[in-house]
Amino acid sequence: MLEAVAEGESAVELLLRAAAMVPAERYVLAAIIVASVFLYRFLELHVIGDILRGFRGGRVELTFHPVSEIYHRVASKCRSLHGRYLTTPWLASPHLQTLFLGIYGMPPSFTYKRQLYTVRDGGTIALDWLLASDLEVADGFISKDASTPLVVVVPGLTSDSAAAYAKHLVYSMASKGWNVVVCNHRGLGGVSITSDCFYNGGWTEDVREVIKYLHYRYPKSPLFCIGTSIGANIVVKYLGEEGENTPVAGAVSICSPWDLLIGDRFISRKLVQRIYDKALAIGLKGYAKLHQPILARLANWEGIKKSRSIREFDHHATCVIARYETVDTYYRRCSSASYVGNVSVPLLCINALDDPLCTREAIPWDECRANKNIVLATTPNGGHLAFFQGLTARRLWWVGATSEFLSALHDSSYMHGQKANDHVLHSSLESSIDKSPYVNLMEDGMVAAVTKDGPDSDGSPSNHAVDEEQLSNEAGGRRQNVVSALNHNEKASGVGNESPAGPTKQQGDDIHGNKLHEIIAPVKRSINQLTRYKGRSVWLLAYIAFVTSWPLLGSLAFITFRKKFRNPLRAK
Repeated sequence: MLEAVAEGESAVELLLRAAAMVPAERYVLAAIIVASVFLYRFLELHVIGDILRGFRGGRVELTFHPVSEIYHRVASKCRSLHGRYLTTPWLASPHLQTLFLGIYGMPPSFTYKRQLYTVRDGGTIALDWLLASDLEVADGFISKDASTPLVVVVPGLTSDSAAAYAKHLVYSMASKGWNVVVCNHRGLGGVSITSDCFYNGGWTEDVREVIKYLHYRYPKSPLFCIGTSIGANIVVKYLGEEGENTPVAGAVSICSPWDLLIGDRFISRKLVQRIYDKALAIGLKGYAKLHQPILARLANWEGIKKSRSIREFDHHATCVIARYETVDTYYRRCSSASYVGNVSVPLLCINALDDPLCTREAIPWDECRANKNIVLATTPNGGHLAFFQGLTARRLWWVGATSEFLSALHDSSYMHGQKANDHVLHSSLESSIDKSPYVNLMEDGMVAAVTKDGPDSDGSPSNHAVDEEQLSNEAGGRRQNVVSALNHNEKASGVGNESPAGPTKQQGDDIHGNKLHEIIAPVKRSINQLTRYKGRSVWLLAYIAFVTSWPLLGSLAFITFRKKFRNPLRAK
């Protein structure tokens, strides 16, 4: 060293000479170590943690109210919720799991039966069915009298029934003997947009209408609902909006973002999250291109094409169409975390703490703990909608946990029952028309209920608009026949025909009599209908009429008789 300094070599030259003396293999080894540490942190691998735990997996943590009957009577019977979850060893990263699910996923192979459902505003929703009988190689149809549980699945953002996780869930529930229908979002599943309304992260109207339709069509089938990702946010928000007034017997939320505003801040925080943000924005722009003619008319199309994040897309598309003032306003109003306290349905919520899209910071821990109907299950690992388990990664842990929870709920007495609406009549004056969806207009003007089922009695999935149209056509045809018959009788009897000399006194009396008959006929028909329905109703009606009209009739009689008695006295 002293000799090198004496020769006038600088410190840099000395370092380079020393570095040249190190074998190249050492540099390669050091580079591998540095890259491994970087990838381990960047991909959030947990292989070392799994090894230290002896490949037992992480414990499932449950959050619930201390006196929750849903936990003590239902969730406590689910082994999946009281065990551990071990990730597939070669997918020991939330990013690897999420990426593998999106690219491959190993979904089961089966074919849906599609039903196109038209909502009130003219929009079209694809309902993809997989019945339990379809897996038994039988004629698949749902009978209206069947009590087989029915599950409604709401997919995530830009996902449809063809997504790998959706097919895993649908096949698992159908193999348990349940009927499953995937409620695709508008414009997804290969269906065009047929109205000026698009779905968003808080749009619950489509789910609400589909659930009402399914409950009306299959009233004896217990109805359950499962939401995934943004679909979970929609389902929880819907349950909070409806409260007790929902036919859903139980529900499950998988990887819900909970608070869209916190999720927006999270997804733009780190490099890896920004990659997801751009990938989802590309998917949203692809969705927009499918419906460019409508979106170009309703939203800022140039801004949509230039969007590089979810927030930018929501600014140029969602907020414009849904008429939100700002993006933050949209996120605040559509976050399901604000509706958790009003959920009155048994609800299981599953979230992974390492979810790369839905951060743990948005989970409403206290709200879930305060609601006796909610059980929150969190796992240390799992990614977003993945939760692969086993060496072959052919199973999703959350699918088994969901099936186990809903089966235990169905076998218990804690399924939610919808409370009766205030506008529904339950008295003796209730019309018999409400007893059947089909009506018959008889010759005397009475509307009688037909007890037999309609032509679609096999219960195969079909749009309710078909039934309503058929019903209106049948009733309209009968009404037209009755009116034609009445007109024919009137013409035959000469009513309404004037003679050349003008109407006679007899014809005038007939006209006044017909007018009086037209006034009295509705009252008479109502009384006859009440008499047919229950004999006591007519006496109740007479009593009410007597009590309510006595003051008026008494006053009128007093005035009339007072004038009659006063006139004879004056004459005397």
